[in-house]
Amino acid sequence: MNKLFLPIFILLISTTMLAQKVIKLPVTVEDETVEWAKKEQQFFSDVWNTNVVTNVIKPTMQVFRPKAENNTGTSVIICPGGGMYALSIESEGNMVAEWLAERGVTAFVLKYRLVPTGEDATKEMISDGARVLLKAGNILPLGISDGLNAIQYVREKAEKYDLDPNKIGIMGFSAGGAVTMGATYSYDEFNKPNFVIPIYAWMDIIPMSPVPADAPPIFVVCASDDPLNLAPASVKIYSSWLAAEKSAALHMFSKGGHGFGMRTQDLPSDKWIERLGEWMKVQGFM
Repeated sequence: MNKLFLPIFILLISTTMLAQKVIKLPVTVEDETVEWAKKEQQFFSDVWNTNVVTNVIKPTMQVFRPKAENNTGTSVIICPGGGMYALSIESEGNMVAEWLAERGVTAFVLKYRLVPTGEDATKEMISDGARVLLKAGNILPLGISDGLNAIQYVREKAEKYDLDPNKIGIMGFSAGGAVTMGATYSYDEFNKPNFVIPIYAWMDIIPMSPVPADAPPIFVVCASDDPLNLAPASVKIYSSWLAAEKSAALHMFSKGGHGFGMRTQDLPSDKWIERLGEWMKVQGFM
């Protein structure tokens, strides 16, 4: 076997072993004005230099399960980012899920509904310019509904996956962070997350809401040099939890930019997920 191909082959095999089942989620909130002309696509974006998923019409989740002997009973629903136009499915989805599964956490990578786009959503997002905020904001309620349904599904199927129904978290990057916070601000007794992890959450498309009276613990991550100026909103999320006397942690890195996910930049922000693991242990989730 070609020496260059071998590590790629091993990576593909290991990923396939970890990722097991694709779950179709119910659709409880719809918008009849939204029409998807294209089917769901997955391709390599030259603009973002990574694999992306676009035109998600029906929400689904990919499950990454740990080995039975390592299972902690904790689960995390992961909402990749992408401006509600696409999902950065690798560094903000599958790679995060693999890291968690290797440490005993069952991970569900959520494909929530997105803005209808053409052949290349990442290029279309650039050409849409100022319209991005409007389009993203209009589709966000559907994504939030998908996030809430994901939590409820995992809770209802907890026994099937050998999970603790009181150890279900939701994590989101950028636009996925807006989905995460939207779910956090609007849950009920059936779809309440037990912990919340907004990573450089894009709060421009969602209003900052009052902290729920029974708010779950929160772990906030961002970089001060985020070019989308998302650091202040992350600080506000943390400060609101603190003011409400709820459990909160904030990791604000001086450098890291936007969309770092599991990318390696040789910066302290590369280690954000290790800080998350430490926090989850302290909270009793890992």
